[in-house]
Amino acid sequence: MGHWLHRNIVEPGKLPLLLALVSFVLSFLIVRTIARLIRAGHGPFRNVSPGGLHVHHVVPGVVLVVVGGFGAVTSGMFGVGASVCAVLFGTGAGLVLDEFALLLHLDDVYWSEQGRKSIEIVVLTAALVALVLGGFLPFGVNDVSPQEKQNRAAIIVDGLVNFCFALIALAKGKPRTALIGAVVPFVALIGAIRLAKPGSVWSKRWYRRRPRTRARAALRAFRHDRRWAGPRRRAQELIGGAPDPAGRTRDPGPPR
Repeated sequence: MGHWLHRNIVEPGKLPLLLALVSFVLSFLIVRTIARLIRAGHGPFRNVSPGGLHVHHVVPGVVLVVVGGFGAVTSGMFGVGASVCAVLFGTGAGLVLDEFALLLHLDDVYWSEQGRKSIEIVVLTAALVALVLGGFLPFGVNDVSPQEKQNRAAIIVDGLVNFCFALIALAKGKPRTALIGAVVPFVALIGAIRLAKPGSVWSKRWYRRRPRTRARAALRAFRHDRRWAGPRRRAQELIGGAPDPAGRTRDPGPPR
């Protein structure tokens, strides 16, 4: 295990990325656990509200991201400094993205249905970083042979083609597929060739005079939602807790 870690993580300079990923996931899980305990009224934790001002945990998260990010720029890929900055950045990113829905809606939607977007973006971010850590490179560059890598034109063309596939998937209303496809080319290709989702930019532009295609797209979207909406909802509630049935509650800030 130690040999594998040194050869595949430490030697290529991926240790800061691994530390950032672990810190990111742990900070998200810890802050979600604390938030759920505060919501349930258990444990010693309480909201941070100096002077009556509720401090969301996105605030210390932004500070950590800024410190870790600027520190990483100057510390390089190796050394203790790079590792410390990676931990600071990953921890801050976990705190920030846990409140992604608040930043998106500019409202306290932590325990509402809209708050589920935070869980989705955290899971997606962790998956993308894990793919990069595992050896995947953006836009399919990892699929280029050693001989082709000597030709910069081949890398550029390969990257542009896969980027176009990702853009098509995004236009078809599949943002998750587009993001994953930016790292895994085969995923981008599948998203590009399958039917667009109803209401997407692609559907409005190209299916406007094709009623049969619109009907097929709507039926496929309905079947997909019926199949996966329940499991996805249960997984989100397992990770982040169930939304407040009353609509909205105050978001627990960092513990004090």
